[in-house]
Amino acid sequence: MGNTLEFIKECQENVFSGIGISSDDAEKLFNLPDEHIKELAKAANQITRDFNGNKVDVEQLNNIKKNSCSEDCSFCGQSAFFDTGIETYQLPTPEEVVIKASKAKSEGAESYCLVAAWREPSSKDFEKVCSIIQEINNKVGISVECSLGFLTPEQAKRLKELKVKRYNHNLETAKSKFAEICTTHTYDDRLKTLRIARDAGLELCTGGIIGLGETRKQRLELTLELAAIFPEEVTINILVPIPGTPLELQTPLSNSEIVRMFSVIRFLLPESVIKISGGREINLEDSGEELLQSGANGIITSGYLTMNGNSAEKDIKMIKKIGLEA
Repeated sequence: MGNTLEFIKECQENVFSGIGISSDDAEKLFNLPDEHIKELAKAANQITRDFNGNKVDVEQLNNIKKNSCSEDCSFCGQSAFFDTGIETYQLPTPEEVVIKASKAKSEGAESYCLVAAWREPSSKDFEKVCSIIQEINNKVGISVECSLGFLTPEQAKRLKELKVKRYNHNLETAKSKFAEICTTHTYDDRLKTLRIARDAGLELCTGGIIGLGETRKQRLELTLELAAIFPEEVTINILVPIPGTPLELQTPLSNSEIVRMFSVIRFLLPESVIKISGGREINLEDSGEELLQSGANGIITSGYLTMNGNSAEKDIKMIKKIGLEA
């Protein structure tokens, strides 16, 4: 007991001093017995408060193109490979998106992420997205982020010119697990898009989904890969099995496995936004209160790509209840 608590404290002090922790340290933290998870979470929370204060990054999404994606990601209800019964629609008008973005801003969202279900945008669709971004800039004044699949360098540069702050492209899972989850593109394809976005001057948001049937070792592998990229934001989803997908019967992760993931990421990336994304309302009894005190400092509110979430009002109350700021 004493040695374990001393090790957690030593790792925390190395983070505070700027030395950081090694991959070996991260592995040891990741494999602490469950009885020490509360101490790990408390230390991660102290790192969060020291580097980021009490502010919680609140984001809303707009799924601007839904379903019929050409990729076969086995967790995804929007893939054309699976019959999930999810409604489909194409890109909305800029005016329609402006209304939703204005509502998000009025509800306390600091950022608004435009998400599209495709492998990559066609030239025509990309121009439509650019028009939507321009209208949001002109009429709403909220920080715009995008998740549009694979990008060319020219497209990434255009997004930067349109003052898009951050580009999201998730690694989804560990490289050693990826081929089991998706066969229509590779892990390296995803890394390439992150490099293109970074080279264009965009901030990066990347992360993945836990609970896909990966091992704890593979969650550590993903965590270390994310730390090596050094993104401004890490977004971690907790799988909600969707009927009709290959993972519809997947067993949920235990709460301790979820907490250790968020906590260790905080040790490795003390200054990044670590966001609890899809699945928190279903997988967590408290909708994220514990994780916001275990390393996380961001949430997505008001729903996700294919499922509803808590209302912004409910989430803001939850944040304030635990003494944090929205």
